[in-house]
Amino acid sequence: MATYHLEAAELKQAAPTLRTFDRVYLSGTVYTARDAAHKKMAALIREGKPLPFPLEGATIYYAGPTPSPDHLPIGSCGPTTSGRMDVYAPELMDLGLCGMIGKGERKPPVIDAVVRNQGVYFCAVGGAGALACQSITSCEVIAFEELGCESVKKLTLKEFPLIVAIDCEGTDIFQEGPRKYLEQKS
Repeated sequence: MATYHLEAAELKQAAPTLRTFDRVYLSGTVYTARDAAHKKMAALIREGKPLPFPLEGATIYYAGPTPSPDHLPIGSCGPTTSGRMDVYAPELMDLGLCGMIGKGERKPPVIDAVVRNQGVYFCAVGGAGALACQSITSCEVIAFEELGCESVKKLTLKEFPLIVAIDCEGTDIFQEGPRKYLEQKS
């Protein structure tokens, strides 16, 4: 297990070196999108219309931040369950998406898309949204404002703590973690 301090703009080049269980402190631009935003983006793709942000090399954080208090750029910003975006993730990855941040397991088609596109799936700590917001230095709604907390936001991160959950070889922390635990118990 290694530790990396990466810029989001470098993730496409760095992803092939990352391995499941590695710790990554991510800085730079990422975009939030949850279920409703993914549904709208899928419709834009079907209609041949531009997406709210360029997918090439981008990272999506599955989060719906709460409103910001006066002294912070964002409110609580913890990850949502990633599996709800599994229907959309393979297509987005095939169109250039590099990274995904969320919590929980992913289905085999998503794992296949991570491998095929040499991307990465990160897990953020669930239940710690108030702590996570301390690593977010700016937040701007860029699309689907009518969705409220589920609008697409452009975030700037500074040393946002993550763990590699699925690497570009298809190794899945949700399969490997229990196996490693049982090996250590023996």
